[in-house]
Amino acid sequence: MKTNSLRLQLLAWVVLPLAGLATINLWTSQRNALATADLVTDRMLVGSARAIAEQVAMADGVLDATIPPAAIEMFDTGDRDSVYYRVETAGGRLLTGYPDLPQAPRHASVEASYRDHMLRLLTLSHAVIGAGGDSPITVTVGITLSGHDAMVKRLWFSAFVQQLALVAIAGVFVLLGLRRGLAPLISLRDAVRSPSRSDLDPVDVPGAQSEIRPLIEALNAYMERVRAQMGAQRRFIANAAHQLRTPLALLSTQASYALRETATDARQEALVALQASSGKLARLAEQLLTLSRAEPGSRRPRADRIDLTEAARHVLETQAPAAIARKIDLGLEETGPVAVIGDGTMLREMIVNLVDNALRYSTAGGSVTVKLAAIDSEAVLTVADDGPGIPAEERDHVFERFYRIAGSTEEGSGLGLAIVREVVENAGGRVTLGDGAAGGLVVEVRLPLA
Repeated sequence: MKTNSLRLQLLAWVVLPLAGLATINLWTSQRNALATADLVTDRMLVGSARAIAEQVAMADGVLDATIPPAAIEMFDTGDRDSVYYRVETAGGRLLTGYPDLPQAPRHASVEASYRDHMLRLLTLSHAVIGAGGDSPITVTVGITLSGHDAMVKRLWFSAFVQQLALVAIAGVFVLLGLRRGLAPLISLRDAVRSPSRSDLDPVDVPGAQSEIRPLIEALNAYMERVRAQMGAQRRFIANAAHQLRTPLALLSTQASYALRETATDARQEALVALQASSGKLARLAEQLLTLSRAEPGSRRPRADRIDLTEAARHVLETQAPAAIARKIDLGLEETGPVAVIGDGTMLREMIVNLVDNALRYSTAGGSVTVKLAAIDSEAVLTVADDGPGIPAEERDHVFERFYRIAGSTEEGSGLGLAIVREVVENAGGRVTLGDGAAGGLVVEVRLPLA
């Protein structure tokens, strides 16, 4: 199982670049160590060659070359290097040393192979007083590279230890810093997980950094929404239970009455009332289910292309028998297809509730008119009736669940407009209530056109 650790990621982002820089520094340190060893060796070669050259002098008319011990001993660094030398006159006559020892360019060091060893060589010219044509003499000194290489290794290893210690110390301090810096996140986790938290109360982490504060605020805002949603669900369940209790009790009473009646007419009347009550209860249950489906997050979002004109025509056909029974003129005014994007089932249920409310509250012999038009990139649906309307001070409340206007004589559950608002808002639209020109109520729904 792969572990995603913020602490390890932050440590890696700090230590890995630092290790990369240390690697580059080690490479440059190796080059610097090599340059330092070259410089020290060259200085020793110059010193040795100069010490040998200064000992060359004329003795009894003969050019004599004596090798001073100091010229050789200065290379004794404990690395068992071999020293080779060669002294010759200007004419090329060998005075002392190794005749086959290679020469280096004057006053410059080179590396060359000699007797299966790599040597660092340096050649120095020196004038000898009284030597005549043999002056100036040439002194070449060479030394094997054991001490040179050992010096490079010591210098590089010292730099390596320093860089490694630097990365290790930086890693320790980063871990300590992360432990202290991530402490508010750990406190936030513990506060959320705390078994003493029974409610979705806001959490607070004292000393939290400014980068963590937005996370805490977002978490508190999310818990506030959850708390509000849970409260709404509790209220909905309580209201639904209250609304279902009365019709269920009525059904039970009517069924008991029908069972007791022996007269055919009385029993028939009781059964008709029982059937009407069961229909109202079924409608209430259907509205409760619709409202539950209309709530945000209750079902997978859909993006159907719906023609509101066709949907309204279908709804009016299904509601026509109820309109005919009450002699209500139910009409549709439209100029063509009006397409929107949304949940087709819920949008059709919205129209059903609008028309059902209009028919329920219209007077017998009145009229209900549904209009559809496309205005300024919006689909506009209006449902107008000639009923008693809704007072202005009540219009903000009628969209609440189970809200009934005081003194209303029409039977209803108070869910129709609540369903309408949920569906419209989920589709990105808005719904408003207004007065009709000749009285009654006008419900206007505006939705974005497809």
